[in-house]
Amino acid sequence: MLSRHLLAAAAIAVSAQLVSAQGTPNLPRARSDSSLLNRLAVIDGAVSDTNLNPLQAAFVSIVGTKIRVGTGPNGKFRITKIPPGQYLVIVKRVGYRPASAVIEVPPADTLRLAYTLEQVSVALDPVVIAEKPLSVRMGEFYARRRAGVGQFMTTEQINQVNAVYTTDVMRRFTSVNVSPSRTTSLTQFFALSHRGGENPNLGACPMQVYVDEVPMPTPFNLDLLPSPRDLAGIEVYSGSATIPPKFSGFNRSCGVILVWTKDNS
Repeated sequence: MLSRHLLAAAAIAVSAQLVSAQGTPNLPRARSDSSLLNRLAVIDGAVSDTNLNPLQAAFVSIVGTKIRVGTGPNGKFRITKIPPGQYLVIVKRVGYRPASAVIEVPPADTLRLAYTLEQVSVALDPVVIAEKPLSVRMGEFYARRRAGVGQFMTTEQINQVNAVYTTDVMRRFTSVNVSPSRTTSLTQFFALSHRGGENPNLGACPMQVYVDEVPMPTPFNLDLLPSPRDLAGIEVYSGSATIPPKFSGFNRSCGVILVWTKDNS
């Protein structure tokens, strides 16, 4: 009985959000008939420690499905649009002993759950630092690079280009259109989205450039960027959907370029 219901739940893409930002996903078209919709249920739950203090950032998952939600500051979570049936729930939080339970979800109703996690002592192995630690900003750079969203160049990759101007380094990014503008006495080079035209003054789509988290004027002459030998890294996001929240905002639909200088620059 358990495995049959788990397989049925796995065929439905269900997403759940924290109580502070609840949402309900769409069901696959083949399952969106009114009879099923009328039977879907909701799970409201809370996670606390043995002193009944709410636990934030505990994660609740249903085995055999893609459902995995976190608790808010009040220790609560919500999962919506659950087909009735029997499920295996696992609750985890760092520093606490995991809990699990088999639950029976009634049709067209709200199931209220409460879990108590026991704190455990974890002995960590000694940490030996063999090299100079990364700064916070470069730590974030490498974390985003590992996530695989956007295009990146590290110090070593920038050095391999062997360019005199950072403008020439920018040409290596496939999502950046380095376009010259000759409307002034000097030629300037702008980073344009490939969705745009050839000249930022003629309605093209200039990308927003940041240097060490400081936004540059838009459009920005790439020849004004620091020398390649002074750069620690570059990251490029071609559209607003991929831009890290820290750098998103108004007029970012053409994309963002983040330029990082070396810590001793």
